[in-house]
Amino acid sequence: MASGGLFFSKGERGGFAENLPFMCKVVVIGAGGHGKVVADVILSAGMELLGFLDDGRSPGDLVLGYPVLGGLNDIGQYADQGCRFIIAIGSNSTRRAIASAHKVRYCTAIHPSAVIGAGVTIGEGTVVMAGAVVNPDASVGRHCILNTSCVVEHDNRLADYVHICPKAALAGTVTVGEATQIGIGSSVSNNISICAECLLGAGTVAVRDITVPGVYVGAPARLLRSRS
Repeated sequence: MASGGLFFSKGERGGFAENLPFMCKVVVIGAGGHGKVVADVILSAGMELLGFLDDGRSPGDLVLGYPVLGGLNDIGQYADQGCRFIIAIGSNSTRRAIASAHKVRYCTAIHPSAVIGAGVTIGEGTVVMAGAVVNPDASVGRHCILNTSCVVEHDNRLADYVHICPKAALAGTVTVGEATQIGIGSSVSNNISICAECLLGAGTVAVRDITVPGVYVGAPARLLRSRS
């Protein structure tokens, strides 16, 4: 699969650093709250964190004791040093814009407490947070966020730039389109397909396919507003 992505031939729990193609220094793009959590995943996995890039922070600022190295304009400097990158920004569209504009080497980070089933594939730039479960033969795209204690069941297919929020649960054989966000505590029934560019609000319950991009709330999910 793509450089920086991972394939699990058998189930795994903990000790994920050895699954990287090679060990390297990692630079986190984004030094906000989400950046802190991503940095913690990197450190917990035994990877080497060099620091952060963030246009909104001053070089030399410390985040979790690690320096802000500069802004996005400095990404080439660290790419030339052989660093890999993770985009630690919650907005799906912003992660996509940065990844499209900066063709550098991205890596995948998985917290040691996450559970990854056999046959799972996880694309480059994706972060799997503490307590997340990804069950057998699921496929996770590039630059996704599998947030704290979410559940991605067997045979799920998650496209690029998807965000599964904390405590959200996807039952078996669910498909999630590009840049869709499944809100905190939401549930998606088995065999459901959710199209690209959707947002399921907190606690939403999807029991039928969602084919129109938009914001959905409630149980069962109903369209609050469409996205043109």
